[in-house]
Amino acid sequence: MNIAFIPVRGGSKSIPLKNIKEINGKPLVYWTARAANDASCIDKVVIATDSSEIKEVVSSFGFEKLEIFDRSPQNASDTASTESVMLEYLEAAKHNKDDNFFLIQATSPLLKAEHIDKIFQKYIKSNADSIFSAVIEKQFKWLIEADGSVKPVNYDYRKRPRRQEFEGLAAETGACYINSVGNILRDKCRLSGRITFCELPSYTAYELDEEADWIIVEQLLKIYS
Repeated sequence: MNIAFIPVRGGSKSIPLKNIKEINGKPLVYWTARAANDASCIDKVVIATDSSEIKEVVSSFGFEKLEIFDRSPQNASDTASTESVMLEYLEAAKHNKDDNFFLIQATSPLLKAEHIDKIFQKYIKSNADSIFSAVIEKQFKWLIEADGSVKPVNYDYRKRPRRQEFEGLAAETGACYINSVGNILRDKCRLSGRITFCELPSYTAYELDEEADWIIVEQLLKIYS
């Protein structure tokens, strides 16, 4: 079984009830819920929330694969990790350890069903233990040291490569991760074992954390949704 898991909580401080705030005519969580529901590889979509308001909104979507999991208050606090609610659900649900668990982030509404299917196909073909969605960044990166000095991370500034010859870095988008249920229960982490990545279009890297992000992502949704 392939389970898509979307954790959402009601206590966002940057944008109150962010996960059900309307963007491009729909609540934010609608976009990733629809993508997961429409992905051919997904058997079940689980939205984990502590909020009665969010549950009411999510229930109105009418997606056939979707069910709601009541996450505990301690796993919906400002300090709770995503891994804590993943483990809470998996320990309660008792899924087969060989089942595949897709962690999907509601604040990445530009993720589409076709992207989820693409990530899963790469996961299967690569024979990796876990995989994450990524975009390729070709900027030259520098690490800032404690004293304010910098050192190059991904290139030699004395032998600056041409852009066409530069592999760049795979940057996590945070939109989607896949691992087995057994690995997550054992390692307590969304990624483990032999890890690979799946490259997605650059626009999928946008996340919604602050009010200003809404303007950019809403326009992108009008183009790509």
